[in-house]
Amino acid sequence: MPPDFTAETTARTRGLVRICGVDEVGRGPLAGPVTAAAVILDPEHIPEGLDDSKRLTARRRLALATEIAAVAEVSIAHASVEEIESHNILRASHLAMVRAVAGLSAPPCHVLIDGNMVPRGLDYPNETMVGGDARSLSIAAASIVAKVARDQLMAELALRHPGYGWERNSGYGTAQHMAALLDLGVTPHHRRGFKPIHNILYQPAIATD
Repeated sequence: MPPDFTAETTARTRGLVRICGVDEVGRGPLAGPVTAAAVILDPEHIPEGLDDSKRLTARRRLALATEIAAVAEVSIAHASVEEIESHNILRASHLAMVRAVAGLSAPPCHVLIDGNMVPRGLDYPNETMVGGDARSLSIAAASIVAKVARDQLMAELALRHPGYGWERNSGYGTAQHMAALLDLGVTPHHRRGFKPIHNILYQPAIATD
């Protein structure tokens, strides 16, 4: 079943008007930041076809992200590779989510969070929703916006670091990406704490006679 507006409607019956959905993308890649988006939909102008970004084609995500930006309030934020390294990927994801919500033009009345954890520092009334991007239209919209924003960022980085295929794999560990790591080496945008990158950087020296 596609996501719906039930959680938002329930909150609105309690007098909460600015209902924000927040989601993040980019926990799994070997390179690039983690990206989050916060979206407040206008109940009178909800784009048709909103869904979990993973269920949509890249072309459909891009079209929907454009529609969302035209009719909804949107904030996008990132946590850098350096922050992923100095904290961990979960904490970095939460930092990006908190920043996205903070970037809205005014504080939300209620935040619908994808997942089962409330990010530290998100000091607004909130509700966690496991699988929220497939249940809530606001979270689905946030997942689409975040995915499109991060994919575009990785495509831009691919122009500066060709060969890794980031314009297609968004930094995930595809065969092309792994082969390029061995051939071209590790860039500043790679997450050195992630095992495949760590193993390449710290391969034990091969003993020679």
